[in-house]
Amino acid sequence: MPRSSRSARPTGTTGRPTTRRRLPVLAALAAATALVTGVTAPAYAADPAPLAPAPLTPAGPTPTPEARPAFHPDRDFAGSTVAAHEGRTGASPLPALAATQTPGLDVASYQGNVDWSTAAANGAQFAYVKATEGTSYTNPYFAQQYNGSYNAGLIRGAYHFALPNNSSGSAQANWFVDHGGGWSADGATLPPALDIEYNPYGASCYGLGQSAMVSWIRDFSTTVRNRTGRYPTLYTTTNWWASCTGNYGGFGATNPLWIARYSSTAGTLPNGWGYQTFWQYADSGTFPGDQDLFNGAADRLSALALG
Repeated sequence: MPRSSRSARPTGTTGRPTTRRRLPVLAALAAATALVTGVTAPAYAADPAPLAPAPLTPAGPTPTPEARPAFHPDRDFAGSTVAAHEGRTGASPLPALAATQTPGLDVASYQGNVDWSTAAANGAQFAYVKATEGTSYTNPYFAQQYNGSYNAGLIRGAYHFALPNNSSGSAQANWFVDHGGGWSADGATLPPALDIEYNPYGASCYGLGQSAMVSWIRDFSTTVRNRTGRYPTLYTTTNWWASCTGNYGGFGATNPLWIARYSSTAGTLPNGWGYQTFWQYADSGTFPGDQDLFNGAADRLSALALG
């Protein structure tokens, strides 16, 4: 599959289609629930045995050389470790939801070039796209995925896969913002997002104690806020958050929550959040990549994009 080159993302409304492709709400939600039977995440995500949480000590991070042969950023994406650690039920979430939900997806280099017009026709209204990992990796398909979703009429945003034992939160935040993680008040750009989940390279909490992990996330969040004007959305699971941050509750007032749970409900949320903004409810389905719901109607999604 040919790799697309990176290019500057669109800003403002220049070149944007004057209308967005939208299905009626019921059709969009129906499309979001049509999960494909028998399709699972890449084998990488399910093969390893679940890792026990790292000892919760105040020790500092152990450097993770990104150039080592085991480094596999093209296999790391939002949720790439979730099913192996927390499983999946495969149940459709929509019958249990009272509030209006807006369907979307998230993708990374694993999906390659995405057919965005088909995703939009099937009801997708937003997308998160992996931009970076650590301080050396950029998604080679980022331009096609990020710009392509925009051109198809989706509200899109970029996310960063965290390696907290590799470098500081501020260093990774700056790498992210410099390579696709920016934001503009064009009504079509979601807040930048941080994917913080089980370590795909070793101990679940990356060798950081709970207070050190909270400090790392705060460092990343503050740097993104200073660079872009928006606090980043935080992608995580309730179990990982409890184990690796001590269920810290200090981000709920500033950072939108993107919860991952492959079940019929989002379940108990991490401390500090009374509701999720996004929910990754399945790792396969109608759309390419992972299946997501925004917790509200499409006009509220647009309001989030505007800031």
